[in-house]
Amino acid sequence: MSEKVIMSAEDMRRAWTRIAHEVIERNHGCDGLVFVGLYTRGVPLASRLAAAIRGIEGVDVPVGALDIGPYRDDLSCLQTPPSVRPNDIPDDIVGKRVVLVDDVIYTGRSIRAAMDALIDRGRPEHVQLAVLVDRGHRELPIRPDYIGKNVPTSRNEEIDVRLLEVDGRDEVVIASQSAAQAGGEESTKNAVAARRRHESGR
Repeated sequence: MSEKVIMSAEDMRRAWTRIAHEVIERNHGCDGLVFVGLYTRGVPLASRLAAAIRGIEGVDVPVGALDIGPYRDDLSCLQTPPSVRPNDIPDDIVGKRVVLVDDVIYTGRSIRAAMDALIDRGRPEHVQLAVLVDRGHRELPIRPDYIGKNVPTSRNEEIDVRLLEVDGRDEVVIASQSAAQAGGEESTKNAVAARRRHESGR
């Protein structure tokens, strides 16, 4: 795959600072706010958002971490269940304004799972969503409230968010398959499907 950097470290910092201001404006301050990051990269992004608001307002917004693995809608399709990581949700989210934080939104299924996981722990007053990148291709009617960058993509492309806390550097890249690679993978998938139909007598 070929890669192209679409957000530098400075681009990411500016986007997250802008989102911090938008969160403050939309919520008329920081009272009752809670940030909850989705594993893996949503967790450090939630901490960064809290740090940005601390720098603007001088207020510490509680930050939590959420594992959506047990709430995925494709568990029956997985050969092995996903590993479960510890949830670290502030004690009481009832009546709070919770901002879910993730690096990329794609189909919307991860966010649907996150809302189910969150509501199992209490009934927030509002649930909002902040993402660094929106790449489109939604399969569920879910829309972020705060977006760092909209990046139109094809399904043969991937968005890779790299964070200093996880990957050792800050950048966002888009990775593209060549036509030959995409065609080869599609041919392989078709061949496997044909073999399975033959083996099952269909």
